[in-house]
Amino acid sequence: MGIISYVNEEIQVIRERDPAIKSNMEVFLYSSFKAILHYRIAHKLYLKKHYFLARWVSQRAVRKTGIEIHPGATIGKGLFIDHGSGVIIGETAELGDNITLYQGVTLGGTGKEQGKRHPTLRDNVMVSAGAKVLGSFTIGENSKIGAGSVVLEEVPPNCTVVGVPGRVVKMNDEKIPRLDMDQVHLPDPISNDIRELQADNIRMHRQIQEMEKRMQYLKENPIPEEKEEENAKNEDF
Repeated sequence: MGIISYVNEEIQVIRERDPAIKSNMEVFLYSSFKAILHYRIAHKLYLKKHYFLARWVSQRAVRKTGIEIHPGATIGKGLFIDHGSGVIIGETAELGDNITLYQGVTLGGTGKEQGKRHPTLRDNVMVSAGAKVLGSFTIGENSKIGAGSVVLEEVPPNCTVVGVPGRVVKMNDEKIPRLDMDQVHLPDPISNDIRELQADNIRMHRQIQEMEKRMQYLKENPIPEEKEEENAKNEDF
């Protein structure tokens, strides 16, 4: 892809997903644009095994933008990093098309293991501010990771994940994250747990009340055998 085609694509991506942009010229000021442009150059150098030059280019981008993309990462079309400060994308990470990342996102590993050690994000995934996706597994297409979540295992397609550790709280949502940029109105797993506990407490309270009523009834209305035993005891006295 030529530089002009790349710039036109970035203009379209940023204008689609960031309501703050007012003119095409602003694209050249975006840290996302600068970081991804440096990544494209560094990645070509990396593929040609010019590892030092590749890292030199990528580290210049880190100093300018606060976004660290390893030149070995594989990134598709339409990546948008909103604000971007503190974003880290590891060496073996694989990103599909139309990915959206917010500030503070980490796509990292879990240790010093060799080979594939960073996550794979399929098309149209959105990772909200401060989320950490750690390990070699796949986030399915059209999925959304909530702000501050820590994802440590695979996520199926069309899911919403929140919490620490992250867990699926919604599945088969038809909205595509790159069009639905809402980071706020996500299901709250803690609230769901509280509601479940409250429902369990209500059910338990009703059961206890029912048992108390039965016990009181039995005290007031003993069965015939118990009455005969009471009469026998009274005769003995």
